[in-house]
Amino acid sequence: MDEETLLLEVETSMEEALGRMNADFAGVRTGKASPSLVDNMDVYVASYGSSMKLKSLAVVSTPDARSILIQPFDPGTLNDIKKAIAESRLGISPIIDARSVRLPIPELSGERRKELVKYVKSLAEDTRVRVRAARKVGMDGAKKLKADNVLTEDGQRQCEDKVQKLTDKYVKKIDEQVEAKEKEIMTV
Repeated sequence: MDEETLLLEVETSMEEALGRMNADFAGVRTGKASPSLVDNMDVYVASYGSSMKLKSLAVVSTPDARSILIQPFDPGTLNDIKKAIAESRLGISPIIDARSVRLPIPELSGERRKELVKYVKSLAEDTRVRVRAARKVGMDGAKKLKADNVLTEDGQRQCEDKVQKLTDKYVKKIDEQVEAKEKEIMTV
């Protein structure tokens, strides 16, 4: 392994951590209807004798700002979908409308908004931990490259500086996205 490969692996790990956080953020309710609320929640529906993801059983859309409409491909799965959503951590009571399931999105209370901000901050902290773990891998890799005589002592320090700059860059991105999501949640 060389320095370039090491840095690429570290950056890839950090990028994956950021991508996972963004996917988690998309599933956090902000008071507005969004298909990602149910798509990213990994709602599993017990149907046809197995457990399947909701998006493989139905089309999810938002007819207006206050509701999500789920139209199953097979109307026979309506009750299974309703049950799965009711048991999920969405906290929304589904309503069956003829051949679809409607999820009315209630207005968020101030207390609920604060809880969601705490949850978002905990997701961000988990992501920072993953970024720091990638940093540790990079720092250990630089030491190993020095031990294997691939890098000089100065080369090791330069590699460690590059890893630290990547870490700082990704922590800054995390902070910016948390701030944006917090603003989105707290906007009434």
